[in-house]
Amino acid sequence: MEGLTFPAVTTSDSAVASAPQGAGAGRAAVSGNYKWIALSNTTLGILMATINSSILLIALPDIFRGIRIDPLAPGNTSYFLWILMGFLLVTAVLVVSLGRVGDMYGRVRMYNLGFAIFTVFSILLAVTWMHGTTAALWIIIMRVGQGVGGAFLYANSSAIITDAFPENERGFALGINGVAAIAGSFLGLLIGGVLAPVEWHLVFLVSVPIGVFGTVWAYLKLKDNGERHPARIDWAGNISFAVGLVAILTGIIYGLQPYGGHTMGWTKPFVLICMVGGLAVLIGFAVIELRSPDPMFRLTLFRSRGFLMGSLTGLLSALARGGLQFMLIIWLQGIWLPLHGYSFEQTPLWAGIYMIPLTVGFLLAGPLAGRLSDRYGARPFATLGLVLMAAAFLLFDVLPINFNYVAFAAVLLLMGLTMGLFVAPNTSSVMNSLPPDGRGAGAGMLNTFQNAASVLSIGVFFTIVALGLASSLPDSMFSGLVGQGIDPATAHQAANLPPIGSLFAAFLGYNPTQQLLGPAALNSLPPDRADFLTGHTFFPNLISGPFADGLHLAFAFAAGICLIAGVLSWLRGPDAVRPRRGSGAATHEGVGMALADVGDLASLEDGTGGTLAATSSEATARPPIVGRRDAEQSQGG
Repeated sequence: MEGLTFPAVTTSDSAVASAPQGAGAGRAAVSGNYKWIALSNTTLGILMATINSSILLIALPDIFRGIRIDPLAPGNTSYFLWILMGFLLVTAVLVVSLGRVGDMYGRVRMYNLGFAIFTVFSILLAVTWMHGTTAALWIIIMRVGQGVGGAFLYANSSAIITDAFPENERGFALGINGVAAIAGSFLGLLIGGVLAPVEWHLVFLVSVPIGVFGTVWAYLKLKDNGERHPARIDWAGNISFAVGLVAILTGIIYGLQPYGGHTMGWTKPFVLICMVGGLAVLIGFAVIELRSPDPMFRLTLFRSRGFLMGSLTGLLSALARGGLQFMLIIWLQGIWLPLHGYSFEQTPLWAGIYMIPLTVGFLLAGPLAGRLSDRYGARPFATLGLVLMAAAFLLFDVLPINFNYVAFAAVLLLMGLTMGLFVAPNTSSVMNSLPPDGRGAGAGMLNTFQNAASVLSIGVFFTIVALGLASSLPDSMFSGLVGQGIDPATAHQAANLPPIGSLFAAFLGYNPTQQLLGPAALNSLPPDRADFLTGHTFFPNLISGPFADGLHLAFAFAAGICLIAGVLSWLRGPDAVRPRRGSGAATHEGVGMALADVGDLASLEDGTGGTLAATSSEATARPPIVGRRDAEQSQGG
């Protein structure tokens, strides 16, 4: 914008408000405090949603005991997986559609609706009164409803923040929001571990007062100050996208379960149909979107290199770290904590406590990286974050299975710092690359990539570790059980059970040896032998070697993915120069909005880095005018 001088019209304080919301709609001025209201409310919403996405990881054993169902029984494994992953699946499927709907009907309106939906289903979960499979199905359905509310929140929160903050402050604001998203996923572990042993209903009830407060607060205080573009709903695109993505993610869930004599279910016909059919439907979805006049998934946004590379790096980073939480929990609960004297029943809570350094690292780095990216651009921080994340995975890879906790905590802290270093700048870069009328759709696309990649990552990590276990665990388990007096036939049967069952048992805080052998085999042994087999050390020592084989492969895979993402992050190109706050210059978007209001300067592109064809005299000849109605009144209209 060389050679142009403008009145001090910016989006950071009291000047600019919203873009057009349909024909003839005016713009409303927004106070300087509004951006902080928008940030605090959306951060509360995202924190609540992400806490609920992870709170069940630790609370599941108490929930299953409360509804009187054995999650490891062959017919009940699907309940366990759907309760665990249903929320992620629904948000991954719906977030793009609901971001597009936000662009059409108002982001704040859709966000408020999401807060209300989430709260209603939290209440319904908190009053669960059934038992057995009926209760499991009820929880699954209500979690799906919670996921719908969460998808509304995810899809529109980043766009609301982007509308409220000037470009030179968005990195910091989105960094705070990103910190809430990642920190919430780890705070959920602690909250679930504390509340579930007291009363499992509290795990769901804790969201209710927050949800009621947040819903009322959002309704009263948030304002739709972004562009709204009425359009037709792309039903063909919505349906094909939902069917394709649900099919693939369902295939991943059932692929984790044993099939026939196989360790995993990836050769099961139903899984193959879901995966291949889902991919075919998604290809059809892309064809539909290219021909749709009002596409749900705006493929034209990928013409922006910043959006394309930012979205790809977001997807790959989620693929690398999505399964990390599960692997660390199994490592702690199944091996390290029992070896250090914790009973299997105690391990879920303590696993959450021992992972606190990961949250601390993210809390420290997220806002700082966002602030620095506002000043110096996103590319160096996002790229460095991905490279250091790869280094953190490699450091996990060289730690011994029975590690020194100080070393483990240091690597956890580094991993948290790298996540914070990447997430906030990358999100800011992606959102700044979007035109104002595409922020909801773009934010939804970014969230979909990340949520879908997280579910895929869980499947990849579990598969890699299970394959590593399958190659060496049977022999180790057979010799270990026979050495403790178990009948060879019983030992052979236990050793050849799918190892994923042992992983799930450790993940849920059950004693895997008790699950594998059953009470009959244990009761036939002398009490001291039975106590040793079900004690703190037998299973952890038995599984540590085979588990390490699978874990090494998983961490190497994640490190490689991070390095590829780092290359793509650098290829996004340098960011446009952003004026610092208080310099007297308007932000790119703020000037664009102001000039659009004045209405007689040509060639204003939509915020994606275009040119402003105007002269300095034309720009400064008139006093600042905010709102089309004010402009009309000033001209005598």
